[in-house]
Amino acid sequence: MFTPAQESLFLTLGGRALDSRLPRPFLGDTMADEVLGKTGYDLGKFPGLSPKMSKVFDIAVRTKRLDEVVRRFVADHPDAVVLDLGAGLDTRIMRVDPPPTVGWYDIDFPEVVVVRQQVLPEQVSAHSLGADLTDPNWLHDVPTGRPTVIVGDGLVGFLPQEAFVALLNRLTGNFPSGELAFNHYTTYAVRAVKRMRSTAVIAGGVVNPGFNDPHEPEQWAARLRLVEEIFLTRAPEVAECSLLARLGIQSIGRSAALSRIIGTVVLRYSF
Repeated sequence: MFTPAQESLFLTLGGRALDSRLPRPFLGDTMADEVLGKTGYDLGKFPGLSPKMSKVFDIAVRTKRLDEVVRRFVADHPDAVVLDLGAGLDTRIMRVDPPPTVGWYDIDFPEVVVVRQQVLPEQVSAHSLGADLTDPNWLHDVPTGRPTVIVGDGLVGFLPQEAFVALLNRLTGNFPSGELAFNHYTTYAVRAVKRMRSTAVIAGGVVNPGFNDPHEPEQWAARLRLVEEIFLTRAPEVAECSLLARLGIQSIGRSAALSRIIGTVVLRYSF
């Protein structure tokens, strides 16, 4: 039995799976649909999740942007370490296809890692770590001294603020250099997840209050520097949406403030 925070992995998995069924998918991760089928999970628990809804676009395209962050980093640093925090049942390593010199670590709760091992194809160069990210000891199993890229897809909202700040400092203090990228949870986004019927099944796991200024994490972890704020409302994939969806997203995209409040944003930092 998963907790609400753990069950949130099915929202992102479901989004990727439904995207792969589209005539012209944004991400095209067919493995996600295979994995979803193996789990037998009922996506009806997320009533707002359907191929015609913007949530599928958001999940697929933010995943694509995070993939691109990792892909560029390992291209520049073939000896890199990759940390996928709260990896859920994602197969990012298969989409990125890094060289064998890269050390890849998928980290999630032990209960989730057990399911990963049951339903995901084994990757020789990948390591799955079962750990609570709020426990500082899991980093002892990750090599140091190498450039590191860290991603968290749908993670931040499920970490208490104090634990999130502590995690940022542990990560940036553990590696000589690197990048960190995750999707932004504003205070509005947190309230929406907690109140919407479509996410009621995971609402109890949302414990972070969110933050509105993307520079704020720079104050929490001294080494962090905001490199890029990626607005999905301005993504090239918007052109592939239906006319009605395209017009709505583009109207929001004209405003950075509205894009932060209503749209999905991926934040990329260096350290």
